[in-house]
Amino acid sequence: MARDPASARGRVPYFLTGSMGMAETKTAEGKDSMLVAKWGAAASRYRELNDQLMDPSVLGQQDLIRKLNKERADLEDTAELFEVYQGLRRQLHEADHLQKDGSVDADLRALAMEEMRELEARRRDLEQKALVLLVPKDPRDDRNTFVEIRAGAGGDEAGLFASDLMRMYLRYAERKRFRVESIEADETGIGGVKNVVLFVEGKGGYGTFKHESGVHRVQRVPATEASGRIHTSTVTVAVMPEVDEVDVTIDPKDLRIDTFCSSGAGGQSVNTTYSAVRITHIPTGVVVSCQDERSQLKNRTKAMRTLRARIVEAERERQDAEIAQTRRAQVGTGERSEKVRTYNFPQNRVTDHRIGLTLHKLDQVLEGHLDEIIEGLRTASTHAAVSEAE
Repeated sequence: MARDPASARGRVPYFLTGSMGMAETKTAEGKDSMLVAKWGAAASRYRELNDQLMDPSVLGQQDLIRKLNKERADLEDTAELFEVYQGLRRQLHEADHLQKDGSVDADLRALAMEEMRELEARRRDLEQKALVLLVPKDPRDDRNTFVEIRAGAGGDEAGLFASDLMRMYLRYAERKRFRVESIEADETGIGGVKNVVLFVEGKGGYGTFKHESGVHRVQRVPATEASGRIHTSTVTVAVMPEVDEVDVTIDPKDLRIDTFCSSGAGGQSVNTTYSAVRITHIPTGVVVSCQDERSQLKNRTKAMRTLRARIVEAERERQDAEIAQTRRAQVGTGERSEKVRTYNFPQNRVTDHRIGLTLHKLDQVLEGHLDEIIEGLRTASTHAAVSEAE
């Protein structure tokens, strides 16, 4: 009997195991049993949480209720899918019994065999969905996030493209109903930006934007290029989750706070009051500044939020670099200088090199239509995590 392609991926239809080697069968079945055990444990925990939330002794403990409700919400889809899976396994058992029953006529047994094939396909699909749900989620995904955009190589053209990316992210965030404010901006004076930090507020902010980190390359003819020659410029994007004050302790003695006159397009308060704030964290050398508000206090509050996020991100990058050093010989990880995405204006093309996705609708992407790219990156990231889990 020909092997079902699914069995080669580690999913073993009950009616095909006889055609496989004993060792291969045991290995695949072992993976399945581990998955079902983990899946069942999650469903069991979901039922326990439902019971706990109905316990009169818990009703008066608001903090505990919030904690239990969050855990319950995280497990709900997994538990509901497990119930569907259990029902499908019962159907498989019944169909298997029917097609093995010698007292049943051949036509009915053939129908039972066909039903089993369909049920097996559904079983594999449910198991793949379960694998995705059971992959540990990044606890930072639901947090607000900072998106830092810096002009790289390319002079003024890089600054102009940095401004284009800023507008792209603003439009995308608006479509996703995130609230965005500018924390820091250094304009070039010709419509570009050297550096801009956006604060994206809303559930899932970091999880939505985190794959945008990296070097973004643009290929286009600058408006100032008389010969029509295509220039290549780069912009770097860094995405950092907002951290709670409890996540990082900053000693006020380690801060140097400078105030200066704000600069901008004009207005009564510009260059007349020392409302702008620059904060330096002396131990790490991290410097942030903010001049968006007329109030020095508001600018200081904004700057401290950015400072906390940058300090945590710097420590995380240090730890990641240490881990990457030991892994580099085993896996082909790219360097930070690698281009994650190319925006080619003459061809109206955008290519994300990490997942090999090319779209010939750059004009739409720059208008904030990033769903296809971001969902592709999320899917690839999940599949990579699933492969590791398997």
